[in-house]
Amino acid sequence: MSNILIIKHGSLGDIAQACGAIQDISENHKSDEVHLLTTKPFFDLFKKNPYVSNVILDNRLSRFNLIYLYSLMKNIKKFKFTKVYDLQNSSRTSFYKKILFPKATKEKWSSTETTLPEGITKQDFDKDSVLFRFDHQLKSSGIITNHTLSPNFSWSTSEISQIKNYYQLEKYIVLFPFCSPHLISKKWSYYNDLISLINEKLENKFKVVIAPGPEEIKEAASINALCILDNGKALDISQLAALIKDSSFVVANDTGPAHMTAHLGSKGIALFGAHTTAHKVSIERENFKAIQVSDLTKLSAPKVFEKLRLSLD
Repeated sequence: MSNILIIKHGSLGDIAQACGAIQDISENHKSDEVHLLTTKPFFDLFKKNPYVSNVILDNRLSRFNLIYLYSLMKNIKKFKFTKVYDLQNSSRTSFYKKILFPKATKEKWSSTETTLPEGITKQDFDKDSVLFRFDHQLKSSGIITNHTLSPNFSWSTSEISQIKNYYQLEKYIVLFPFCSPHLISKKWSYYNDLISLINEKLENKFKVVIAPGPEEIKEAASINALCILDNGKALDISQLAALIKDSSFVVANDTGPAHMTAHLGSKGIALFGAHTTAHKVSIERENFKAIQVSDLTKLSAPKVFEKLRLSLD
């Protein structure tokens, strides 16, 4: 039995995308112990992942914090990993490779860089869709991929019957009108108009709810929807996944919850402006689609509602 390491630091949407690749790696290493290196926000989540034996915490302190770096590398080296699958493919994980296995090829360290198609630059390769890149990386590393192109995030859910009973949730639509302050170009501004249309046109058959993150609770007061919290606190990732999984429909900006919805198999739509394309982030699935426009400020609430209505029929 050997020890295998997967690296996936975040973010939330990226983790939902990567869960198929993680499953494929695990199923190709059935006689090995699969460990996963991640960051604090996702440490407890990955402990629930049935395809991971052990989770290692990386606090991602400064690379110039030599005491921390030495401690982390010592912790990683003690497992004597025979293979590393870098699913983060960041400058930081590339830095880790230089320290741990400076001369490693794809046989030892699988990453975008070590499996890059011949004659293609990493910059050009990164223009392909996320799931295609994962699939190429793993196949080039000898992995048979059955799940990479169709991730299933359902393992992430938890029991939330108490929360649903408290808010009397049966048939409900979840909206995610939030986004990071530094990614304001992803934000659609007409959610309250959409809520009015849902209540009027669907004759209040569905409750309209929002589930803000810890930093979004104040902003949630400006949205005319039922705010779902757990004893006054934001839902954790597993609770949020369960809320999405049991919903009738989801409308979201291009954020982590949108990717969760797509890979939970739930119905919904994500709203995309010019910041990227739905194809590149691999978000469209059988039940989850995208509305792509050049300018989100010109995307009307009636157009979004019509897409929602047709999907509910």
